[in-house]
Amino acid sequence: MTERTAFVLGGGGVLGASQVGMMRALAEAGITPDLVVGTSIGALNGAFIASDPTVWGAERLASVWEEVVREGVLWERPVRKAAKIARNVTHLLTHAPLATLIDRYLPVHEFEDLAVPFQCVAARIEDSSAAWFDAGPIAPAVLASCSVPGLFPPVRIDGAHYLDGGLVHSIPIGRALELGATCVYVLQVGRVEQPLAVPRAPWDVATVAFEISRRHRYVEELTRIPESVAVHVLPSGTSSAPTVSLSQARGRRVAERIEQAYAASTAYLAGDPVEPD
Repeated sequence: MTERTAFVLGGGGVLGASQVGMMRALAEAGITPDLVVGTSIGALNGAFIASDPTVWGAERLASVWEEVVREGVLWERPVRKAAKIARNVTHLLTHAPLATLIDRYLPVHEFEDLAVPFQCVAARIEDSSAAWFDAGPIAPAVLASCSVPGLFPPVRIDGAHYLDGGLVHSIPIGRALELGATCVYVLQVGRVEQPLAVPRAPWDVATVAFEISRRHRYVEELTRIPESVAVHVLPSGTSSAPTVSLSQARGRRVAERIEQAYAASTAYLAGDPVEPD
């Protein structure tokens, strides 16, 4: 069997900064992918990794995240949100800043021109299916995969409408196996590292239910991985399951997540795991 290494990038909004540190650790360790698969924020990061899976590419991705924080691409303050939802009704943000960021930093515009084969997924509204993109323009596919319901509007592609890929695949490890991966590196954002707790308050119920719905497919796919396939779930370096919040979008916190994931993943790849902060 031909060896085929896949990088699988999960969703998680601003928590996706962890994947920047993981990518840097992989590149410095000389580990490069034959295939990249991403969903939601992992689609954005995955496109950049597939364009240049080297240390230089990791540095470019870090620059992208500096702009994500500086321009508020994925998050805005409550007052601005209230004004925008009053105007847009169904969503808080537009795709324009994210589209500009992709156009400015991604060195290629078509899937076929990427250095490494790349696929990303989005949820098609009309038939509730998982739609995979692997050809044609990259930007619309990535925007579709990143379209968190309520945060961004649906993306229209060839007459159909798409929302966030995390709705159908939170960490698409099964897709990598379908495409022939024999070694998988999972770049996740910290949520799946911690078990869920039984709800103890009314507001906990929705949070736990949401986490179960987004995790269960990944958990089930992990149990069906053949023994011949090596799977490495890279650590985020955090000690508790994070939530997507305004505090996580602050520049200092984003930088911390990148460095924590870099340190933890570097140690893991060297065979010397460290305790999370």
